[in-house]
Amino acid sequence: MLANFGFGALLITLLISLYGIGAAIYGVRRNQPAWVESARLAMLLTFPLISVVALSLIVLLVSGHYELEFVSSVTSNSMPIYLRITALWGGQAGSLVFWSWLMSAFATAVTLRRWDRDREFLPWVIVVSLITLAFFLILTIFFENPFERIWRAPNGQFIVAMFQPAGASLAMMRDGQGLNPLLRHPGMIIHPPMLYLGFVSFVIPYAFAIAALITGRTDDRWIRITRRWALVAWLFLSLGLILGGRWAYDVLGWGGYWGWDPVEIAAFMPWLTGTAFLHSVMIQEKRGMLKHWNMVLIILTYCLVIFGTFLTRSGVLSSVHAFAQSAIGPMFFGFIGLTFIASLYLLMQRWDSLKADTHMTSMLSREALFLLNNLLFMSILVVCFWGVMFPLISELFTNQKVTVGPPFYERATAPLFAGLLLLMGVAPLSAWRHSTAKTLGRAIWKPFIFSLLVGVLLPLALGVRHWAALLGFWLSAFVASVTLYEFWRGALARRRKSGENLALALWRLAGRNRRRYGGYVIHLGVVLMAIGIIGIEMFQTETQGTIPRGGSLSLRDYTVTYQSLAMFDTPDGRNVARAVLSVEKNGQYVGELHPRRDYYFESQQPMTIPGVRSTMEDDLYVLLVDWMPVSSQGATFKIYHNPLVNWLWLGGLVFILGTLIAAWPEKDPEEAVERAPRSAYAGAQV
Repeated sequence: MLANFGFGALLITLLISLYGIGAAIYGVRRNQPAWVESARLAMLLTFPLISVVALSLIVLLVSGHYELEFVSSVTSNSMPIYLRITALWGGQAGSLVFWSWLMSAFATAVTLRRWDRDREFLPWVIVVSLITLAFFLILTIFFENPFERIWRAPNGQFIVAMFQPAGASLAMMRDGQGLNPLLRHPGMIIHPPMLYLGFVSFVIPYAFAIAALITGRTDDRWIRITRRWALVAWLFLSLGLILGGRWAYDVLGWGGYWGWDPVEIAAFMPWLTGTAFLHSVMIQEKRGMLKHWNMVLIILTYCLVIFGTFLTRSGVLSSVHAFAQSAIGPMFFGFIGLTFIASLYLLMQRWDSLKADTHMTSMLSREALFLLNNLLFMSILVVCFWGVMFPLISELFTNQKVTVGPPFYERATAPLFAGLLLLMGVAPLSAWRHSTAKTLGRAIWKPFIFSLLVGVLLPLALGVRHWAALLGFWLSAFVASVTLYEFWRGALARRRKSGENLALALWRLAGRNRRRYGGYVIHLGVVLMAIGIIGIEMFQTETQGTIPRGGSLSLRDYTVTYQSLAMFDTPDGRNVARAVLSVEKNGQYVGELHPRRDYYFESQQPMTIPGVRSTMEDDLYVLLVDWMPVSSQGATFKIYHNPLVNWLWLGGLVFILGTLIAAWPEKDPEEAVERAPRSAYAGAQV
């Protein structure tokens, strides 16, 4: 009964979405505000309806309705309640429902904003949002229905159908297959929602951009409206990527955080264009330039969001993150093509009206450096896109899928990332409109000298001789020096003017310009992450060996000794093999590690859990690879030494903090002007 109720709500939501699209277009074409208002109300109605769908599915997951194919495939009796709830996005069908629910929530939120100044945008924002929502609802209803039941045919075989086939009886299933063991990590409880939130949030700036193209309002108003939406989207997408890296480090058992997996790259590509967009919109706001470029970036970001979802859910790529093969791939491909062509057509129609108000006058000005920054981001995007698509292209033409591995990405993108770090240090010290080598040199020489002392001499004193590592450390020190120098200069100037103490001056300075100083905090987060990446990428070492009980393995300054191994079953349906290792560093005992291998009976899949000793200096990362039937006969361990890797996670926290500061609401003088005449405007409308 509940399944029928949820499916009915899903159908009604689709019908209302289609009605909203039609009503908005009819209202704006016929100049009928009542129809546009009706479309807005239809948009508002989609959120409670999809909430009913999602809640129904969660109740079915929690209560164990295994007669539903989706429930049976992602839950089991042994799973705790919180995992049954998060199983909503642990499978193909449920993740599409969750995506639609978030899309409806964000579209509803944006329709509740004040539209006094931007009434002409409203119908087209509704149309774009509802078209996107309707597409995902169609996929859910007709291709990946989470409410499909499992029936037993007269010949005893199981079949899946929404409605009962003739002669079939409902299959009485007492347990399900359970969630994939890799998805039972706490990081997967929040990692997919963060990515989905980032994906969905970027639909809103795209909707306003399309509305601006259709209505001909080619000023920067649409950018000012969506600035915070874009920052929030970027925040969620960044958080999703960082959490995904942590999940990979804890669960996948290969000692790393990023493997250039196709689905990882699929989420990374819209982050690249979104980051470029956030930088270039500042140029349009300050100088009235790059209007064409900003439109191209937001269109690309939207298409890459849909493309990333397509890669994850179509099954065309092999990945630990991807879902199984599905029939929705052609639908995704068609939708991406149509939206991209339609967006480019609108852009070409308004191309002349998007001409810049001013022109670039100096190649060392801040706008020129921001443009170079954008070009580097786009270069990384091209590398990533080619690496993802090349296996598909090779299979199409040669019937052989050629895999593109991490070495390709690392060699191609490393110089580009180094260039981005250099620009992060130079751009804040350059001036808008006009900057010369002389003025830039005056501003940069102090942090440059300090960065040489910290970023080069200190690593050399510690024994670092790798030229690429020294370059990376210097670039990181240079960016940190410039950023801290900017904080110091700003706080010192305010203290001289106001007489406040330095700490209070810095606090109030950052509070008055959160966007700028939040960006500086983000830069510091990037520096910390860069230090962690340099450490693990260039100095990681590993070893593997089979040792008897009491035997030892050594790596760098560490020695691990195999003490014992225990095997036992757990109440949640696992067989656990858990080793005990004692760890010594430079001959001194520093603790125990407990790497283990969990085998899930329901899904018949193993999961490797590393034993990790973490400090800010390094991680000792130990995996239990294999063992003999009798523990005294020996076990095989793989050991990684990961220097500085925890700087990566610390940098991620600082990065997110900076994004929160930059996105934090502050009083907008334009909005204050709008509030005053509201009653008069409303009266005039009546």
